[in-house]
Amino acid sequence: MNANAIVADIRKGIAAGEYAYGARLPSVRDLAEQYGVSQQTAAAAYAVLTALGLTRTAPGSGTTVAAGPSADAYLGTYAPPDLSQGEAWKPNGAGGGDAVEETYLVRQSTAPAAWAAWGLTEGADIVERHRVRRIDGIPVQHKLTVMPYDIASRRPEGYEGVPPMLAPVGAPPLQPPHGMRAADWLGWNVARTECQITAEPMDLAAAEALSMAEGSPGFRVVSIARTENGEPLFVTVTTAPLHHRVTMEIRG
Repeated sequence: MNANAIVADIRKGIAAGEYAYGARLPSVRDLAEQYGVSQQTAAAAYAVLTALGLTRTAPGSGTTVAAGPSADAYLGTYAPPDLSQGEAWKPNGAGGGDAVEETYLVRQSTAPAAWAAWGLTEGADIVERHRVRRIDGIPVQHKLTVMPYDIASRRPEGYEGVPPMLAPVGAPPLQPPHGMRAADWLGWNVARTECQITAEPMDLAAAEALSMAEGSPGFRVVSIARTENGEPLFVTVTTAPLHHRVTMEIRG
């Protein structure tokens, strides 16, 4: 077992209320014995939990829980009057910077069990598209988009050739007509999009794209586009290091 697995287990316990706010957790030595790992691994797990704001370590007091059970703050539902006003990702603030977005991996695979929480059936055929966003050559965001294969294989009306979502790395990007959302161009009929924002350890794909160690703390923004019946059309997961900001604007 590695430090990330210990972090995940303790996070799950905190979220479920098994570890009460202010409760003292085992010492590094006891934690190492509990999970059958070295004290170095146990200490690394506590370091990640502290970086995420879930625990606090103080001399003489050991490590205590600094968070309560998991809560979901629903901020509201917003419908902009003119979807053509939408803008693509760009650097925020004065000076901006040289911003680029590169697709570096497109592949077919099967949905793992963890993606069932998004509504994707375990073992279903899916398509993954991995992108990295850079400012002045420095990677700042990893973006993973996944969708069922039958969604990815659709073509816009009157379009011939490889479906846009199946285009390989290096293929010229295809853009929908001006003022039209890509989802509408592809006939996906998106009824609503859910966004989930958390701070948690990065997975391997995001960490590698951002040149960071797996398990480094980061922001994770999950956007799930659904039909009127609630079926998932596509899921986009954006990961950024904690020292960055993740912003959006709602017009109207």
